[in-house]
Amino acid sequence: MQYPRISGIASYAPEEILDNEMLSQMVDTNDEWITTRVGIKERRILKKEGAGSSYLGIKAVNKLLESTGTAPEEVDLLICATSNPDYRFPSTGSIIAHECKMTNAYAYDIQAACAGFLVALQDAAAYIRGGMYKKIVVVAAEKMSSMTNYEDRTTCPLFGDGAGCMLIEPSDDKTGIIDGVFHIDGTGLPHLLMKAGGSVLPASHETVDAREHFVYQEGRAVYKHAVTDMLTSSLTVMERNGLSVEDVDWLVPHQANLRIIEAVAERSGISPEKVLVNIEHYGNTSAASIPLCLDEYKDKLKKGDKIILTAFGAGFTWGALYIIWDL
Repeated sequence: MQYPRISGIASYAPEEILDNEMLSQMVDTNDEWITTRVGIKERRILKKEGAGSSYLGIKAVNKLLESTGTAPEEVDLLICATSNPDYRFPSTGSIIAHECKMTNAYAYDIQAACAGFLVALQDAAAYIRGGMYKKIVVVAAEKMSSMTNYEDRTTCPLFGDGAGCMLIEPSDDKTGIIDGVFHIDGTGLPHLLMKAGGSVLPASHETVDAREHFVYQEGRAVYKHAVTDMLTSSLTVMERNGLSVEDVDWLVPHQANLRIIEAVAERSGISPEKVLVNIEHYGNTSAASIPLCLDEYKDKLKKGDKIILTAFGAGFTWGALYIIWDL
């Protein structure tokens, strides 16, 4: 049996920083209010004119190809997780693949909100196990600032821009992406969405005036479901693979809110020292948050480390992956 090994990782975040002090000049908020509620001090913002999520993804993927010594034409498939595509069509993945000169690769997008990177990894794992592809790039690219309402004090402190990616290849050793648990609950629709811009409510002067092309979130409902669902999916994938809390070397949760992260870790019994967190400097980068976090801490990770990744997003959609590190 071929196992889907993670053979490389890279990330990219824009240089421009929007910190809490700067944000307080834009909307009625302050550093203490933001820090105590969500644990964010600053976020990165892509300000380059004419650049979308693909720009972030291209930067990250090119770093990945260089660091792994992979020629672009060797890549068979690129899967892009994003809630902020450059266009309704074509896919952002096709743009990234083209700009990275992947002349032999197929590419497509996945839209699973903040859980998108994990869903894309699960897809990549299935392709590897099935023998269909040999080199797969999974990238999450999110220009969250493009859907953030900087007049809404409840949501604008949360989001930042960034991208992260992995190279997935077959291995004879039991390593890489081992197992995943995923769920979806459509009753979450009214609590977390962009109300306009789709086929239900196409863009119009009225929708623009009503500022319905930005993230809309009911924080209390989202918090409750995020904690419960990331916790239960993590425990389920651990139990299914015979892992105790002591067996888990690292927990890497979606970086949405420090309170959510701490609640999931505490209720799971995993010690805070085993939880990887970088939300303070990046904010919520949606699907990109987990690969950004893993890449930042990759020097702490050791070959053979057992890692649980878990995420929750709009839909509601959520899940957890069990991976064994091999870099």
